[in-house]
This record gives sequence, structure tokens and C-alpha cells, in this order.
Amino acid sequence: MIYRLLKYVVLGPWLRLFFRPRIEGMENIPESGAAIVAGNHLSFSDHFVMPAVLPRRITFLAKAEYFTGPGLKGRLTAAFFRSVGQIPVDRSGGKASQSAITAGLGVLARGELLGIYPEGTRSHDGRLYRGRTGVAVMALRANVPVIPCAMVGTFELQPPGRVLPRLGRVTIRFGRPLDFSRFAGMDEDRTVLRSVTDQVMYEVMRLSGQEYVDRYAGEVKAEAKAEAKAEAQANAPSGVTARLRRRS
Repeated sequence: MIYRLLKYVVLGPWLRLFFRPRIEGMENIPESGAAIVAGNHLSFSDHFVMPAVLPRRITFLAKAEYFTGPGLKGRLTAAFFRSVGQIPVDRSGGKASQSAITAGLGVLARGELLGIYPEGTRSHDGRLYRGRTGVAVMALRANVPVIPCAMVGTFELQPPGRVLPRLGRVTIRFGRPLDFSRFAGMDEDRTVLRSVTDQVMYEVMRLSGQEYVDRYAGEVKAEAKAEAKAEAQANAPSGVTARLRRRS
């Protein structure tokens, strides 16, 4: 009930007005039955724009931080994600990754659409990064198709760090469903999982036109932060100079 209220009354009309989404390939979304929609992740807006245009309900695996943020913004964000049935995911790896896969398989077992961002985090520079193999594990275990999806334009309208998006137009492209049934029973073969994931990411790259980086986004982000911190420390005035400047 709340999902439909937000989609058709509260948020949906405003999202269509602000982003004026252009939809391509909607015929590739099945009218019924389970499927995984795997897309690139460029902006916080992605969580809202794509579900707003789909005729079917889609449940996303959302990072746990969206449910635990501080302050009023954090509470509102958590309330929104809970109200639309999104599933919090701990991205620390290990057993947490298995819990996310179990949660996703539960959605697929109910014959629903599952949304996932294989990169595991938002792109900080607009490029497309290597996918995590969880999407392949779920596709093979549930024996469901994977529909590649590309969000185009959301990075420019709301890049990381920008609270309110700019007005503009975005394009959402859905590719043809990818059938991996030939790999049934091979969901523990790492080579197969990497091959399936890479095929999904190739289709996303083809639809989005993004530059592809064969590294995990989280690693590149961490390196960029470390370099920025080191540069700031190197450019910081020495203790004596800093004290003189403060006195002046």
C-alpha cells in the first residue's frame, strides 16, 4: 500500500516532472515471474527513478548505511527504504555477503523482481567498475534471467555529495534478458561466476556507454581518499608556520 502511494501519488509524479525519464527497452521487463534487474549505480537518485518507471514492483538490496544514518535525513531515508520494502545489506563481506544472497533469493522465490547494483557502491567518477559475483550466484541458484539496465544522466544531475538533484532529463535503458541456464548447478565455480558477472557488466557498459574499469569501485574509492588525505597533509602548513599565521 505504501509502495503504491509513494510511486503513484507522493514521489512518482514529481520524479517524472523533474527527471523527465526516457525509457528504452521496457518490453524486456517480463510481465510476471522472477528476474534480476542489474544496473549501473551513478547517483542516489537511481533508487527512486528506476522504480518509478517500472510497471512492476521491484525490491532492491540497499546498503545497510541507508537504514542507520544519523539525524533527520538519516531517519527519513531509513523510513523511506523500509516503507517500500527494500532490504538492508551489510557490505562487509563474508557471512554478510551470504545473508544478502539469501535475502535476494527469497525475493526471487516469490516470483518478484530483484534490483541489484553489481558494482556494490556508487561510482565516484562516472565510470563503470568491476561487478561483484553475487548477481551470478543468485541468477544460477534461482535459475532466473538477468536484465541489464543502464541509468544515463543521473550522475550529471546528482553526483555523489550533491543533496538535491539538478533539473534535467535521464534515460533508462533495459537490455534483453540474459539466460544463464546453461550454467545450472555451477554456482560454486568461481570461474563461471566471474564469467557470468563479466557478461552482465559488459551489457551494462554497452547500454550506458561508460568507460569500464576492471577494478572494484570500493578499492579505487579508498585509494582516491587516501591520496587526497596525503595531499592535504603535504600541503598543510608546518606547526611553526601555522602558529605564525594564526597570530597574524
